[in-house]
Amino acid sequence: MAFSKIITLGELCTIKPVFLSRQNSKNFLQRSFRNLRNNRKNVESNTDVNANSLATPFQSTNFDPSKLKINNIWKPLGFTVVFSTACYGGAAIWEYENMRAHAASMLKRPLSLFRRRNEDRSHPYIKEITKWWNSLSGGEKVFVPICFLNILVFAAWRIPRFQPFMLKWFCSNPGGSHVCLPMLLSTFSHYSTLHLLANMYVLHSFSTGAAQGLGKEQFLGLYLSAGVFSSLTSHFYKMVTKQPGLSLGASGAIMGILGYVCTQYPDTRLGIILIPMFTFSAGTAIKFIMGLDTAGVLLGWKFFDHAAHLGGAAFGMFWALYGHQHLWQKREPFLQLWHSARGAVK
Repeated sequence: MAFSKIITLGELCTIKPVFLSRQNSKNFLQRSFRNLRNNRKNVESNTDVNANSLATPFQSTNFDPSKLKINNIWKPLGFTVVFSTACYGGAAIWEYENMRAHAASMLKRPLSLFRRRNEDRSHPYIKEITKWWNSLSGGEKVFVPICFLNILVFAAWRIPRFQPFMLKWFCSNPGGSHVCLPMLLSTFSHYSTLHLLANMYVLHSFSTGAAQGLGKEQFLGLYLSAGVFSSLTSHFYKMVTKQPGLSLGASGAIMGILGYVCTQYPDTRLGIILIPMFTFSAGTAIKFIMGLDTAGVLLGWKFFDHAAHLGGAAFGMFWALYGHQHLWQKREPFLQLWHSARGAVK
């Protein structure tokens, strides 16, 4: 789930230049350590804390009110277009390279029959990991690295000295000093354990089905592009409403996968883990979720980033209805250029 919090102007820390003299360096260091402890206490007391938030307890961070103008949408819009194009171009190249490697292995297979196979002397743990990895589906092979990255970022949030860095780079904020890169990094960012577990459970549930229709390469391209596009819609909403805020979480990207699956396979039956007897169609599910998020946007609900949810779902639906057929299926000229650059398979 992507979360958004309204913030007020504040500073988490201040840094001032200091010049030391040899005579009073010892006294200065003692005063500095005392001031550091006092400043840390002041930061904690002056920072707004919302204990009820599942995303992050921090509400206050530095932002520039002048950036909350609709004219400033062009920079994140350009980043979204360039990044999404690069994602699908990279996915097409990744798919081509996998097919090329398979073709090369098939050409070398007759020769391998005349060679004596070397005994596998790898460590038993390595063998088990390799066996486990090969047993995964295409979607699960994409899910595992994504989940691992989310866990690493979650662990970084647990380190107090990293939190100013995390607030700067791993929270999407249209009023922040850095706008573009956090649009991507925030989709791997979770502060709450429940937030992380819920998102990873939903992603795992839909990863196999989505990858079967898209392939793991296109699946990853859709996931990353939907995540950045969801951040763009969140920025646009905050600029229009003049409400600066932090957003983080993978649900914008996950909503892109959910929007694709529910649009491509609307008759698929879904259920709730705690209520297995209650099922509903995928088409009904996406309509209900988008209706709820639309109400959240119109009524100004702040617990979730409903604008990001809508943006991710809309991108997934767009890809199911138009993008896969009219964009992805017409990648052949691009791959011809790549093939010419790579040369024939040897």
